[in-house]
Parts: sequence; structure tokens; C-alpha cells
Amino acid sequence: MSVIPFSQELRERTRTSHSASEGADFMGDLMSGKGAVNDYIALVVQHYFIYEALEAATERMKNDPVAAPFISDKLTRLPAIEADLRFLIGENWREQVAPLPTTVAYVERIRQVAAVWAGGFVAHHYTRYLGDLSGGQVIRTLMQRQFGFETNGVGFYLFGDIAEPKRFKDTYRDQLDAVPWNDEERSRVIDEVRVAYQFNTDLFVDLSRAKAANVA
Repeated sequence: MSVIPFSQELRERTRTSHSASEGADFMGDLMSGKGAVNDYIALVVQHYFIYEALEAATERMKNDPVAAPFISDKLTRLPAIEADLRFLIGENWREQVAPLPTTVAYVERIRQVAAVWAGGFVAHHYTRYLGDLSGGQVIRTLMQRQFGFETNGVGFYLFGDIAEPKRFKDTYRDQLDAVPWNDEERSRVIDEVRVAYQFNTDLFVDLSRAKAANVA
């Protein structure tokens, strides 16, 4: 059994995958002010499908002894995404949105893995929500600055029930360290986190292609 805290091992062994996801051109343009508001809206649309699948898996996993400690209503994002899309697109937003190919594959992975395997669920839960509480806050600030949003349009990034995000994340990492996974299961979870990061990277490629197709 590894003596390294699992949260530390997880960060170290997924650092390259995480960096590749953050460095994708689509997000680079959006974060640097080169993107348009429609680019941001396109990202929010894909988040809708991803979090719909993840939070359905959360509902199914809430009584699992391994998964349950990570589940908190304070993290729920789907209502905020729906409110953002009503603001950004209009009341009929559901009729105007569709998942991109990577999102379809990502959603299917979540449905197949995160709903039946506690370690897989934790892998996707960790990748999304801790990212939202970390880099997501930078994204929110930049989108507010670039597009003049106040809270409408960026509600996805607002965790009103989490007063101290750092403490929340520290507790989450403590919970990761407390799960009695053996080395084999740790590696499986880490591999699934890498899968999630790869989906994120591929999604940014899809978004770039969709943008280019709309411009052409």
C-alpha cells in the first residue's frame, strides 16, 4: 500500500493531463480576451449535458459508502447552468442546444462508469467540481470583466453555500486520503481522472472546430 497521501499522488500523476486541458487553444483565447461571448455560451451549453449526466450519477451514488462522503448539495451545478442558459440564450434555450461529439462520448462515459463504480464516480466528481472551485473562479472573474456579467450568466461558477472554498477543498482531499483503496484501485481512479481530463481537452478542440465552421 502506498504511503503517499492519495490526494497528493493524484495531483502528481495527473499534472500533465491537467495542464494539457488548461492549455487548450479554445480556452486560451477565451481567457485572454480573444474569444467572443458566443464562445462562452457554447462552453456553457456543453457543461449542461456534462453536469446533467454527472448529477444523475450523483443521485444514484448518494448511498454508496465510498462515494457518499464526497456528495454535497452545495456542489450541485445543474440549476445554475439552466439559469445561465435562460439568461444567455432565452427561455427556449433547450430547443437551441445540442451536444458536440466529445460531449456525447463524455456523457456516455459518465453514465457507464460513474453510475456503477464508486472510484470512477469519484474520479469524475473530483475532476469537475474541484476544478470549478479552483480555476473556475478565475474563469468567472474574467468572463464578468470581458462581457459585463454580474451574476447572471456566470451562476455556474458561484458557490453561494460554500463560504470558504479552500477549506472545502482541503476537506475533500482529506476524504480522498481516507478512502481505503489499495494501490491497484488508486491507479484505476487516477487513470479515470486522466480520461476525464482528456475529454476536457478534446471538448475544447470540438469547440474550436465548431467555431471555425460557423465562421467559414
